[in-house]
Amino acid sequence: MKTRLIRINDEITRVVADIVRSELSDPRIGAVVSVLGAETTQDLKFCKIRISIFGDDEKKDETMEALRRAAGFVRTRVAQTVNLRQTPEISFVYDDSIEHGMRMRKLIEDVNK
Repeated sequence: MKTRLIRINDEITRVVADIVRSELSDPRIGAVVSVLGAETTQDLKFCKIRISIFGDDEKKDETMEALRRAAGFVRTRVAQTVNLRQTPEISFVYDDSIEHGMRMRKLIEDVNK
């Protein structure tokens, strides 16, 4: 079951990344959005999509709002693409791990100088 859930998460991540990149026409969603991963519950009812956004706080807030509004459309497209009996409810969650890693790298470089 674990392997199946991992495969489903990977497939949902790939499909959502394609949808965000090529199908969402909201101008608030720019090229600075990265889909980092999907976390689906065991019963496949809910799925959190981890999103990374580069830009200032206002841009991040606007982009997250646009993604939340597009969640129904994204779910419909996932249902059409991924062969599952039940398509999970999709929610977008902001993930700042990439930014955190970049900050830590810069701090380490500064200390080494």
